[in-house]
Amino acid sequence: MSSVLARALCLSLSILPLAAYAGPSSLPSPAELSQTDGAKALEWVRAQNAHTEATLTSDPRYKPLYQKILTAQQSPARLALPTQQGGEIWNFWQDDRHIRGIWRSASTSSFQSGHPKWKTRFDLDALAHKEHTNWVMEGLDCLGPQDRLCLMSLSQAGEDAHVVREYDTRSDAFVKGGFDLPSGKQTVIWVDANTILVSRDWEAGNAGLTHSGYPYSVRLLHRGQKLDQAVEVYRGQITDMDVAPERLRDEKGHELFLISRHRDFFHTEVSLFNPATQTLTRLPLPEKYDSLSYLDGQLVLHLLQGWTVSGQTFHADSIVALDLKNPAVPQLILSPTSRQTVGDGMGDALAVTKEGLVVVLYDNVQPVLKLFRRAATGAWISRSIDLPKNMAAEIVSSDPGLSQAYLQLEGFIQAPQIWSLNTSAQTAQPLYRQPDLFDVSSLVVEQMSVTSTDGTAIPYFIVHAKDWQKDGARPTLMTAYGGFGLSYLPVYHPDLGITWFDRGGVYVMANIRGGGEFGPAWHDVARREGRQKAYDDFAAVARDLTARHITSPRHLGLRGRSNGGLLAGVEFTQHPELWNAAIIGVPLLDMMNYEQMAAGASWAAEYGSVSEPGPRAFWQKMSPLQNLRAGVSYPEPFIFTSTRDDRVGPIHARRFAARLESLKQPFLYYEDVEGGHAGTVNAAEVAHERALEAIYLSHRLMDAQ
Repeated sequence: MSSVLARALCLSLSILPLAAYAGPSSLPSPAELSQTDGAKALEWVRAQNAHTEATLTSDPRYKPLYQKILTAQQSPARLALPTQQGGEIWNFWQDDRHIRGIWRSASTSSFQSGHPKWKTRFDLDALAHKEHTNWVMEGLDCLGPQDRLCLMSLSQAGEDAHVVREYDTRSDAFVKGGFDLPSGKQTVIWVDANTILVSRDWEAGNAGLTHSGYPYSVRLLHRGQKLDQAVEVYRGQITDMDVAPERLRDEKGHELFLISRHRDFFHTEVSLFNPATQTLTRLPLPEKYDSLSYLDGQLVLHLLQGWTVSGQTFHADSIVALDLKNPAVPQLILSPTSRQTVGDGMGDALAVTKEGLVVVLYDNVQPVLKLFRRAATGAWISRSIDLPKNMAAEIVSSDPGLSQAYLQLEGFIQAPQIWSLNTSAQTAQPLYRQPDLFDVSSLVVEQMSVTSTDGTAIPYFIVHAKDWQKDGARPTLMTAYGGFGLSYLPVYHPDLGITWFDRGGVYVMANIRGGGEFGPAWHDVARREGRQKAYDDFAAVARDLTARHITSPRHLGLRGRSNGGLLAGVEFTQHPELWNAAIIGVPLLDMMNYEQMAAGASWAAEYGSVSEPGPRAFWQKMSPLQNLRAGVSYPEPFIFTSTRDDRVGPIHARRFAARLESLKQPFLYYEDVEGGHAGTVNAAEVAHERALEAIYLSHRLMDAQ
C-alpha cells in the first residue's frame, strides 16, 4: 500500500475535461498486456496503480476512511463462524495480530454459553513466515466422524490453485510423511484413513486439464504412494468443464462416494464409486441440480430442471429424495411457488442433521427456515420457522450425526447473528449478535419494484436515511449480479456502512434476472442471448430511481464484481448517460475472447460459446471491450483486478483500460498484485481498495454539483 500523500485534491475529478487526461505510461500492445507477468504489462500496471493511488490517497478523506475500514475488518467483536468438528467448535480467525489467520477451537458447551474459550490450533502467519510464502487458507476437510486427520488446502496469494497437506488435530501439526500434494486446481476427499480420491492434473504442461483449465481424471492414492502410482478410477473428457469426487455421510454413519462429471457449468453426470471393488455405477439423476445430501439412505437433491420419472413430474427448484435401492421412484420433499426459491444458489441452503433436513427458503427474497423429518411411514413432514425480514440466511455448520446446527443471518443494516438450531426440539434461537460496526440508527431498508422492458416485475432493495429528501440529488450506488443462478441478498458490509451510509449515500441492490431469486426460470431466461433481459432490468431500476426523484444520473453510480463486473461494463457502454460513476471489479469485459482466458471456457453454458453464430452475434453487439466507441462521453470508471486471479484473470480489465487510454478517455485502474479472484487477501488490502473506491465515489457522486 502506498503512503498517504500530503497534498489534497482541490478539484473534483468529475469536472475534469476529457482532454485533460494524460495516461501515466506508454501503452503496451494487447499481446504484451496478455502476458500476466510480462515486464511491459507489469510496468504499465505499476504506472496505473501509482496514478490511481496518487489521485485518490491524496484526498484528506482517504486516510481516516482507510483506518475506520481496517478497524472494522479487524474488530474483535466480529462473529466467529462455527465449524462442528471432532466434538468441538472450530473457527478460522483473522485480526491485526493474525493477518493471514489461525485455526482455533472451543468446546461446544463453551461456544453455546455465549462466551467461548478459544485455543489456537494452527497459525498460518507462522507457517508463511517459516516458509517465506504468502499462504492463504482455502479450507480444512476432515475425515469424519472422528475428524482427527484433515486435508488442509493452501494457496499462494489467493489463487484457485492450491497445495494439499495432511494435518493431525491431535498433535496440531502436519503429518510427517503424510499426504502432501503439490499446487494445482484439485479436489481431494478422504476414502479412509490411508486412502484419498484426487482429481488434479496428472500430466506435464497442463495436459491433464480440460479446455476450462480443470482436471478430468480421478485417481485413488494410498498413503506412502507417489503421485505417479495413483490408480485412475474415472476419466472424463477434455471438453468437460471438470470432474471431481465427493463424499457424503448420513446420520447413521453410512457413506457414499460420488464422482461428478460436469459436462458444463450446469449439466452433471454422477456415478457411485465403490472403493472396495473400485467399480462405478451411473446414477439415474437429472443433469441439472445444485447440491446433494444423504439422509436415512436417501439421496436428496435440489433440482434446477423439471424432471419426469416413473410417471411423476417434479418442477424445477423442487427438492426430491431417492432411495438408492429403488431410485426409479423419487419422493417430493418441497416444491416452491413461482415467487419462492431454495437458498441463494450457493449450496448452503440444505443441510442434514441427526433428525432430518434443514432448508432455507426465500419467499419474495425474504427468508424462511424449513425443517423436514421422515416419518415411519416414509412420508416427509415439515415445520416452518419464521426468520427476520430483509435479511439473508445461510447454514454455516451442520453434522449428520448431531442435532445441533448453526445459521448465520445478516442484513444491510442488521449486523450478523449466529442462530443455534436444535433439530430434535425443532427450535431456532439467536446465540450471538455482532455489535454494529457503523451507525444504523438513522437508516431504513425498503423493498421496491419496477416493471422492466418486457413487463416483468423486478424487485430491489433500497437503503437510505429515515429523514431523507427525495430531491433528485441523493448520491446513490447501485449493484446487482444477474448470473449463474446466484441470488443477491441483503448482506452486512461494514466498509459500505462506513464509507457510504455514514456519509449520506443511498444504496440499491437489484434482484435482476439471471440470478436465482425466483428459481431456475429466473436464471434461464437471461442466459446466453437472453442476457439482455438482465441488462434491461438493471437499467429499469436506474430509471425508476430517477422517476421517484431519489437521484439523477449526475449522482448515480454502479458497482459490480466478476459477472457483476461484466454487468457494470455492459451498462457503462450501453447506457453511459445513466451513470456518473462505475466501479468495475475483477470483470469479464472481452467477451469475444473470454473462452481463451483463464477458466473462461467453463462458462460457455452461461454466456454461450462465441464459436456458435447466435452467441457470437449477441456479444459482438454487447461485449464491453468491443463496444467502446470514440466520441462517446463515458463517465470516468474505477477498474480493479488482481494479477493473481487465475479464474477470470486480469487481462479483461487491462484490455478495457488500455482501450479507454487509446481513446483518451479518463479512467482509474488498480491491480492488486495478490488476492486471486477475491481481489484482496487480508484486512489491510481490503481496507485500502475499499477506501480507494470510497474516494472515487466521493469525487464522482458526492462532490458533484
